Amino acid sequence: MNSHTNLNSFFVLLLLFFILSSSSFLALAKAEDEEYNYKEESDKGPKNWRRINPKWKACGNGKLQSPIDILDKRVQVLHELGKLQKDYQPAPSVLKNTGHAIMVKWNGNAGQLNINGTYYKLVQCHWHTPSEHTFNGTKFELELHAVHQNSKGEIAVIGIWYKIGRPDRLLSKLLKNLQSIGEKDIDLGIINPGIIKFGSRKYYRYVGSLTSPPCTEGVVWTIVKKVRTVSREQLRALKGALHHGYDDNARPIQNVNGREVWLYRPKEDAKTT
Repeated sequence: MNSHTNLNSFFVLLLLFFILSSSSFLALAKAEDEEYNYKEESDKGPKNWRRINPKWKACGNGKLQSPIDILDKRVQVLHELGKLQKDYQPAPSVLKNTGHAIMVKWNGNAGQLNINGTYYKLVQCHWHTPSEHTFNGTKFELELHAVHQNSKGEIAVIGIWYKIGRPDRLLSKLLKNLQSIGEKDIDLGIINPGIIKFGSRKYYRYVGSLTSPPCTEGVVWTIVKKVRTVSREQLRALKGALHHGYDDNARPIQNVNGREVWLYRPKEDAKTT
């Protein structure tokens, strides 16, 4: 299968699975208030999310669920995807503790992500410990999700993996607030999303779902290949700020179900990777 066929296949998938509406995105926010957890043995754990709320059936019956294990041996290189086109800018933001995750939510125009001429506004970012997506079966200590939404309510998420090492710049700015955050939002003032090291060269792309209820499908996922670093202190602060029992807030790996997973890398890197 040549690269042009691969590219056409990818955009056909987008047309088929871009079924989200703005109401779906609102459902994600409302799900934060529902009682669910990440404990496998619990009757409110991931295996039973679909039973908690009738609107969450996709969590159990969906065929395009996330996260997935990204296997090098099954990804297809697709140069035509192009480098990540992000145009972020400083905007007012708040720090939220949903109980299930720590989130930075931008209330102004924080910029956008361009995927093949479709523009997705940056809405929020949040963290999962350990990582939700895995690489060749390996989990990382942390995964950031930067959530974007377009004018039709369709969602695109950039995921970034982290291992223990040097402090992360964004979390360094949030550290004191993480140590004191309760139920009320904390006004962070102006935060520039550009402080997040996304990387813009190699990344994986596939069509999946939200990784928490309602598990809505049709989400365009971009997983940055380069693994970033977070300090142990920052990781402890993130985990410690969550409600009891949610310090591990990663959904288990879901079946790929024959989906294509693409890898973008610049052509000049092809001989060295």
